[in-house]
Amino acid sequence: MVSLAPVPTDVLGRHALELAKGLSVTATFASWLARRGFSDVEVARRFLSPKLATLTPPDGMADRSAAAERIARAIRARERIAVFGDYDCDGMTAAAIMTEVISALDGDVVTLIGSRFEGGYGVSPPAVERLIATGATLVVTCDCGSSDHAALERLRESGVESVVIDHHLVPTEPLPALAFLNPHRPDCAFPFKGLASCGLALSIGAAVRSALGRTFDLKSLLDLVAIGTIADVAPLVDDNRALVRAGLALLGEAKRPGLRALYDLAGIATGAPLTADDVSFRVAPRLNAPGRLGSPEPALRLLLERNRERAETLAASIESVSLERRARQDRMLDEALAEIRDERFDERPAIVLGREGWGTGIVGIVAGRLADRFARPVVVVGFEDGRGRGSVRGPRGARLYDALGHTSALLVRFGGHQAAAGLELELGRLGEFREAFEAAVTLSSEPSDGAGTPSGSSGTDLVLKLFPGDSPNRVLADLALLEPCGPDNPLPEIELDAEVLLAREVTGGHLKLELDVEGARLGAFGVGMGARATDVGKTAVVSGRLRRDTYRGGDAVELKLTRLG
Repeated sequence: MVSLAPVPTDVLGRHALELAKGLSVTATFASWLARRGFSDVEVARRFLSPKLATLTPPDGMADRSAAAERIARAIRARERIAVFGDYDCDGMTAAAIMTEVISALDGDVVTLIGSRFEGGYGVSPPAVERLIATGATLVVTCDCGSSDHAALERLRESGVESVVIDHHLVPTEPLPALAFLNPHRPDCAFPFKGLASCGLALSIGAAVRSALGRTFDLKSLLDLVAIGTIADVAPLVDDNRALVRAGLALLGEAKRPGLRALYDLAGIATGAPLTADDVSFRVAPRLNAPGRLGSPEPALRLLLERNRERAETLAASIESVSLERRARQDRMLDEALAEIRDERFDERPAIVLGREGWGTGIVGIVAGRLADRFARPVVVVGFEDGRGRGSVRGPRGARLYDALGHTSALLVRFGGHQAAAGLELELGRLGEFREAFEAAVTLSSEPSDGAGTPSGSSGTDLVLKLFPGDSPNRVLADLALLEPCGPDNPLPEIELDAEVLLAREVTGGHLKLELDVEGARLGAFGVGMGARATDVGKTAVVSGRLRRDTYRGGDAVELKLTRLG
């Protein structure tokens, strides 16, 4: 039989039982809410059922009114407006939101997306020339622009005004833009600092609609907000939680022909809300794939496309590129792991890797995988003819932007925020940069425990014991109330000290267990753990995430193993 958590008697446990009764949820789930600081039933209820009506009033957002009035004036006068988005999901979705808003309000809009391979991140010199060539008199940047002083000055000198929508960290020097929307501005009184650029774009869209006195259902754009917010690893709390929860429901309906075509190829069912994991691992990587290997334009067109046949053609093309991206990514990751092993980089406070021929569109994925694996800041740089572009990723608590600031004298340029950043570097300075970055990380980042868990967040923080009488099926249904899960709102694991009824290795080298949970059988599946089947005794301590058992069907659930004791 499984060993269950004892009935709690401490203050935290009493809060959990009160929450369980008041919310009609399992004690297991209520104990998680109590551990996250919820002791009031109504506060917890509002968290579990976020409403768009509770979004933070935008009054304190610096330059919001100025931006809306200028865009509205351009729409009235039929000025051409150029929307320019960064090449990642947040930039593309923010650009798509602004495009749909301006178009729906009868504006003249042309939309461009940056390129990793022609100018790189931000409003680069090539991007400036592309924007001027459109004949636009107003440029709206999406998810870039905060650090592009020279580019925006060049636009101004050419008679083009600019509105910047961005959420990256803000340099000290004033930005030569008509309006600068960024919650990280020191003078921005908007209290929630976690909006991604797509969320900011939605707010500007609402302000433009009001300035023109027009009607337009902005809720139709929440699917784009959900994609951009989740893909940009923004905190899934407060305003983001409400926006993304509503957006996931809309994504499940797949009203955009492009998304429906993409779902068909990815095997994503429609009719029920998607999860944050669906977006993170199945939707966003496909949308990012074209921009990682070439032009990101097909992904933007897919989001905006209304014709089903054209959408299906675009989706097929994107799926093909996505498969190629995965193959290149796997090769690069294997090479990176070999270098880490050979050079013993995993014993250092940070890992800095760079090589000629590594694809600059894939370095961010590889850096993220390595940061997750080694729980320390990672820089991966792809060089071409001695000039490199790289991505910086790290565990929770790492202050990557600050660390790069300490090494700025060695870099061509850098940008981003504390959780993710990018840089440009000359090959000849790679070794010098490695030493400087390792020293900077020691100063700027929270230390790691070196065992795969970021400091300040032990693995046990995310683990729950199953309470007596709580079936895994009911607990899984309760855990769905936490969606969207991600940064600042993690999905907990369930730990069981269980009797093992069956342990065997299955096709692909995976582990299949059958466990006894209060007299009922619970399946467990361990990816890549098949070799351990012969080591499993009659009882085992297992941890993992509950999920639907698609093989058995119905309401059956299984445990996806993350740890086998």
